[in-house]
Amino acid sequence: MIHIVDYGLGNIQAFVTMYKRLGVATVRARCEDDLRDANKLILPGVGAFDHAMALLDASGMRQALEQLVKRDRVPVLGICVGMQILADSSEEGVGAGLGWVKGQVRSFAGNPASAALPMPHMGWNDVLPAAGCRLFKTLEDEARFYFLHSYYLECADVTSAVARADYGFRFACAVQNDNVFGVQFHPEKSHHWGAALLKNFAEL
Repeated sequence: MIHIVDYGLGNIQAFVTMYKRLGVATVRARCEDDLRDANKLILPGVGAFDHAMALLDASGMRQALEQLVKRDRVPVLGICVGMQILADSSEEGVGAGLGWVKGQVRSFAGNPASAALPMPHMGWNDVLPAAGCRLFKTLEDEARFYFLHSYYLECADVTSAVARADYGFRFACAVQNDNVFGVQFHPEKSHHWGAALLKNFAEL
């Protein structure tokens, strides 16, 4: 059973629908009690870093999520802003992130290699997975995903970046720290590539 954290951000129904097509059971988690016995978590998100953290704190689920992820080692997949809030902090805001993946969220506009490019980075882009990452099983040779973002996660440990894409420079578009996974792109909008990745996560 995959618990999709519904704290007010992200298209929850898109994940429910895709997993239903894959034959994988899901449940929406809207409060701490809904997270009981979770064995996999999806943390979606759209919008701004500070707003996402404020909503997550207001949901009453943060402490339970911390225990599940850090103490019980439950696999979690952060998506888009849900990936960015895994980091320590962001140039987009002033508050702290979850700190589950060490690093800072940076602005494409502040990087000389990408500053002249259209913002946000939007549309389809090739993704280059690192060898052996189970999240990208069967996607090693060809993977294209849909992106919509103006910030990227700069990992403190380069080995935490398990896939990269190019937008003026090569940036981390997927990360992993033990049982914590994150993807900057939207698998729920990425057709069969996204379905394969979400299936891989369900089978971890």
